[in-house]
Amino acid sequence: MSRALSAWIEREYPIALAGMMQSISPVRIIKHRPGFAQKIMPKRGAIVASPVLGAYDPDPDYFYHWFRDGALIIDALRVAFFEGGAGTQALAHLSDFVQFSLSLQQLDGRALVQSALWRDRVAADHRQYLRDDAELARVHGPAVSGETRVNADGTLDISRWGRPQHDGPALRALTLMRWTRDAVLPAQLAASLETLLRADLAYVHRFAPEPCFDIWEEDIGLHYYTLRVSGAALLQGAQWLESQPARTPRDVELARACREKARALITLLNDFWLPEQGHYRSRRLPGGARSAKELDVSVILAAVHAGEREGPHTPQDEHQQATLERLCALFSAAYPINRASPGIGPAMGRYADDRYYSGGAWYLATLGAAEFCYLSGDRARGDAFLETVRRFTPPSGELSEQFDQRSGAQTSAKQLAWSYAAFISCRAARQESLSG
Repeated sequence: MSRALSAWIEREYPIALAGMMQSISPVRIIKHRPGFAQKIMPKRGAIVASPVLGAYDPDPDYFYHWFRDGALIIDALRVAFFEGGAGTQALAHLSDFVQFSLSLQQLDGRALVQSALWRDRVAADHRQYLRDDAELARVHGPAVSGETRVNADGTLDISRWGRPQHDGPALRALTLMRWTRDAVLPAQLAASLETLLRADLAYVHRFAPEPCFDIWEEDIGLHYYTLRVSGAALLQGAQWLESQPARTPRDVELARACREKARALITLLNDFWLPEQGHYRSRRLPGGARSAKELDVSVILAAVHAGEREGPHTPQDEHQQATLERLCALFSAAYPINRASPGIGPAMGRYADDRYYSGGAWYLATLGAAEFCYLSGDRARGDAFLETVRRFTPPSGELSEQFDQRSGAQTSAKQLAWSYAAFISCRAARQESLSG
């Protein structure tokens, strides 16, 4: 299997890279949302979740710049750059991304409230989806970074959505630190990147662990994924601050505060272990309410995206590995495509009884499980998950968001940038495991 799988991976890689690049600075694509009276002309540095235009007809409208997705894609771009696949344009894309992200800090929802004429232009049947003035008025200063997503032209999203979310700034901080660690950047880019990084670290320190929406933008509460990547960002941020040659007393104090908060987050995460169920729970909801989504693949993605290799809450953590076992059992039993071809690398979804689109397997979830296994040293199982991805990837090599749990046909958003990014990072983890 490994030889055939390796050949497929190398064929798929340029397709995935090209697919992901379509979502970065898609300035040639214009998105019309007539119901909202919007004509979105993307700016350089914006990263859309999918460049394929949809309006829930049936494909979803993913032509937004999500903070979380953007960070993961720029991180995959870093991987491709150092592998030689992305070329010198990767640094230009990084620079555009940093500048676009910095420009968002100037957004102010109060200006929309004061200029209410835009509401009159929205179609009557779309006004029910608009954010109210009180919510918009709170969006300024640091609160902008909790916005989950913005329009690709750098304007605020006026539609109701799951906000706030705290994972975006944490993931962006982790990505920016990896770029500074691995690359010698031009002076101007390095300075702009540092400004953005400091703002993200300050945000994460301030807002973790306040309740927010989860990675899937469905439930508000405390979430394993968000807490895990926030803890990693703060710990690595403290190390980065302490390594600065011109560090100031303020840097030293912020580094100390980041370390203290990171330790508190890890302690909090330890309480997410459910010994009777044998897995980490994905969320703690207000009032102690229990959720059917407690067994959630986001826990596995947290260990991968945090980027730490040893210790608790990493792929080496036996409780993390037990969580993966429970997820495999869940989806092996739940999905007909897994029952038809049983194995150690089942197609993975998000959680039990998912109802979003086909409620099926997600490429990024199955690839995340594969990467987790490579990072934990289980190459055979990582290959088994990748073989499942290969089996349900069409000859075109395009990766959507989901593939149907019964037929295996692609569903939901087409050409999802996060799916491509997950493939690129998974491939890199596999290559590292092979060389090790």
